[in-house]
Amino acid sequence: MIQDPLNEGPVFRKDIQSKIDQYGCYIVLVEADNYLPAYAYTIGIFQKFNFPEIICFGLSIEHLGDLLNNACELIANDVSLHPGILYDDFLKNYSVQFLTVDKEYHSDYMAICNIFYYTDNYPSLQMVWPDKASLFPWEQGFNPDLQFMQPLLDRNTDFKFYESRNLGVYTTKHFLDGNPILHVYHNDDGDWQFHSEKEPNPSDGVLVCLEEITRKDPSINQLYHLPYGKYAWRISVKDEWIFESSGDEE
Repeated sequence: MIQDPLNEGPVFRKDIQSKIDQYGCYIVLVEADNYLPAYAYTIGIFQKFNFPEIICFGLSIEHLGDLLNNACELIANDVSLHPGILYDDFLKNYSVQFLTVDKEYHSDYMAICNIFYYTDNYPSLQMVWPDKASLFPWEQGFNPDLQFMQPLLDRNTDFKFYESRNLGVYTTKHFLDGNPILHVYHNDDGDWQFHSEKEPNPSDGVLVCLEEITRKDPSINQLYHLPYGKYAWRISVKDEWIFESSGDEE
């Protein structure tokens, strides 16, 4: 079990395999940006132990690596980890739980694992940690300051954004009339804008719930990870998104 920086190409694949053979798994560490939390996931636990890969969010990179290393050690020693059970082996004075990850999230968060296995069809679990009151994100009273540090990957594939479904976002009446969203801004202050035109007329602006945007156009879920101050655009709904800094678009 070891934590290595991300490389590319066939040498990288061989390096992953050598670490799996030697340590039991390879760990991919993803730094936080100004919007999304840090997270880490394993590669190789399924190959070596026929056990689900593991992903965890919202703590420091070092802490995430330690948690996944500990999980791999337990699995290597025939300790089975199951969803819905409290485990005291990971955090001092706190228990963690595991969730069964919906495979639709593999491409969103575990892309290198997909590349390694040549598929997204492998099992995985999410390790979820509680707040200081030992409450988990799905429990009433969970610390609201931690609400968006751990996306819950066993649910909500129809809505992948970190904000609440009823968050007010800006669009125009043209989208409500059926025009496609081609320009999306995630402002520095956290506001979202979803427009059919690059420079919409302010008089056409309307405020709607974020869920209304994803319900009318589920492909907008592809932008769940757009950082603050970034802009995404596409030529048509059939084209890929292009990402730029919000001040750099032409």
